[in-house]
Order: sequence, then C-alpha cells, then structure tokens
Amino acid sequence: VVHGAAGNSAAVFPMQRLGIRVWPLNTVQFSNHTQYGMWTGHVFPPDHVTEIVDGITAIGMLPDCDAVLSGYLGSEQQGQAVLEVVQRIKEVNPQSLYCCDPVMGHPEKGCIVAPGVADFFVKDAASAADIICPNTLELGILVGHKEALNLLDDVLEAANALLARGPKAVLVKHLGNAGLDPGRSFEMLLATAEGVWHVAAPLRPFDRPPVGVGDFTSGVFLALHLRGTPLVQALEHTAGAYDAVMEATFRLGAYELQHISAQDGIVQPVTRFEARKL
Repeated sequence: VVHGAAGNSAAVFPMQRLGIRVWPLNTVQFSNHTQYGMWTGHVFPPDHVTEIVDGITAIGMLPDCDAVLSGYLGSEQQGQAVLEVVQRIKEVNPQSLYCCDPVMGHPEKGCIVAPGVADFFVKDAASAADIICPNTLELGILVGHKEALNLLDDVLEAANALLARGPKAVLVKHLGNAGLDPGRSFEMLLATAEGVWHVAAPLRPFDRPPVGVGDFTSGVFLALHLRGTPLVQALEHTAGAYDAVMEATFRLGAYELQHISAQDGIVQPVTRFEARKL
C-alpha cells in the first residue's frame, strides 16, 4: 500500500532495521489497505513476478536470495508464479527458505482477497513452505475447517497436521479466542518438531485495531531466523517488537501501525516476553 502499513509496507522496514537486505516485490499496488472499505490501484499480473525475478537472474544475483516471504496475493495465478520463483531460488540456493503468510481474507473485517487464493494456499503453498504463519482462521481453512479455530486443543492439532505436510515451523500469529487469555492478551504459538511454545503480550484496547500486524510479525520472525536467532528466542523477540509497535500506535492514537516511531524497540525490545513450552 502507498498509504499506511500493510503488506510490504508493514514488513520491509522492520526487516531492514533488523539487518536484513530486502528485495521488495509487490503483488499489488493499492492506495491503502482494503479495510478502509475503499481503495484504488492494481493487482499485478502473474508475469510481473516472473519478469522481475528474470531480471535479478540476468545480473547473477538470484543465488544471493536466502528466503522468500509471501503475503497478500492478488490472484491464484500470482500464487503459482510465486511458487515457481521459490523453486528457482532453491535450485540455485538449496539452503534458502520459503516463509508463507497465507493471507486469505476476512470479509467481516473488510479484508478482501481474490477467489481461488485460499484454495491455492490449501492445495499448494502449505506443503511448499518451510515456515508458515497463519492466524486461527487461516489455520482452520488449511486443515479443512470453514471457520476460525476457537479452542487451543484444535489449534495444536491443526498445527501438528500442518507440520506433517512439510513446514518445519508453524507460527500462529494471533490465537484470538483460542488463547489462554482471550480479549486481554495478544498470544502467539510456535509449533516445530521439537515442541510447541506459547507467548503472550498485552492487548491494547484500540477502538479501531490496526491492520498489518500479521505482515509485521511474519517479517520480524523471519528476519530474526535469518540472523541465526533460534526459533523460540525469535518468537520472544517478535512478541517484544510487536509490543513496542503497538504501544507507540496506541499512545499516538493512530490507526496505522507506527513501526517507524517504534523502530528502536523492534531491534531491542524494552520488554521481554518469555515463551512457555506447552
């Protein structure tokens, strides 16, 4: 988006502040995020993604890519183009990672995605990802439900089912009603083959909750992992970075995430939130 913080506008700057060299490749260019109820702009055609990567390949830089982070997709065909790019990168850099933030939309909240995108995540992207970062609605859809998962046991079962399909880590970026303290805490869950960890930070009483939090947390978590931070510590740091940004956003009375104002707290969170193994 041009105005505000969603998609790359929420993820790129925090990743850069954490020391990651980011190549932003937009799948759409919108005036603002869709939860305003009105927006202008365009969805880029699938070959836009391919052509940009062709150019990077032509100058010999594709092997320098250590990870792909995908988020909001403008079409199912665009998603297929992203997976083709992931495969091309893995061929020249076998250690590279694919981190998938499966943004499926939430019409009740005004988050709109194109038809077919959710099916793409279910059928193709989930098994291709090394790390996947769903919320409870997306997690439920990925394992065959039609609604958000509202019980922690259901979230744990679904996360383990996703791990069995290929990803090495599942980051549930907001537990919502499935959390241990719903309505009062912002809770995240990390599932790996080694176990499941839970972390909670304060949930501030916004009249109009900011958008782009999932984009932000997915980007921060991946950036920390690329820096060599162990996954559980990356979860804790991500919770601290989230808290720093939300504190600034709430204090300033803003609707858009204030990640620039809170940038020092992204790099060195003031508050540490300890992850607990479930």
